[in-house]
Amino acid sequence: MDLRIVTLAQRPTLKSSFADAESEPWPAFMDEDPMALLYYSDVRTAHPEYALLAYDANAPEQAVARAYSVPFAWDGDPARGELPVDGWDGVIWRSARDRQVGRKPNVVSALEITIARHLQGTGLSGRMLAAMRENAARLGFEHLVAPVRPNHKHLVPDLPMEEYAALVREDGLPRDPWLRVHVRAGGRIVGTCPRAMVIPGTLAEWRAWTGLPFDTSGPVTVPDALVPVHCDVAHDHAVYVEPGVWVHHRL
Repeated sequence: MDLRIVTLAQRPTLKSSFADAESEPWPAFMDEDPMALLYYSDVRTAHPEYALLAYDANAPEQAVARAYSVPFAWDGDPARGELPVDGWDGVIWRSARDRQVGRKPNVVSALEITIARHLQGTGLSGRMLAAMRENAARLGFEHLVAPVRPNHKHLVPDLPMEEYAALVREDGLPRDPWLRVHVRAGGRIVGTCPRAMVIPGTLAEWRAWTGLPFDTSGPVTVPDALVPVHCDVAHDHAVYVEPGVWVHHRL
């Protein structure tokens, strides 16, 4: 593959969705985060220079990977883990607010690095992360942070994120593959964000998103969810509060 990586600003008509819908790796409920609906509705107009797309030069109209980020203003020290407790959701609304009030951003946060299924395991995620680091530095930033969604955490949904993030292999690298990519790229785990993403819904909505009955109050283990979803039958709602792991990259 003759891979090319460009920003949306450079190729505004390049399709960011993958040609094969099955190549999209995210579970249906992940598309229902209200902050995701806010961000993805205007990414092409609000932050095209922070959105990276990879494509095969032999098929130049269709992306095979994407890497999205947003700038935001922050008073804490990212290197010390002084970062928003609301993680992924938090950097999105802060970025939108900063743009509305004219506040100058000083940090870039990663939002997503997604690889088409047929190219997963080829090292492309590392290349996209490197490109994101280079792009943030080119735009004049010193800090890139990432509210990482560890890709094997769903296998142990009852394990607290703090404990999971601390798991390492014999070589000292994180046990989680996606955290390991970040550390190998120069990132450093600096903390966790206990409510990185909040997805509320009625029981009917959660049944549609997951195919599960949601007929008993209490925690519900949902495939691909990092922690259980909290179900309340009496009040007809369920809420998923997903934690994340903050990783800091000094550029």
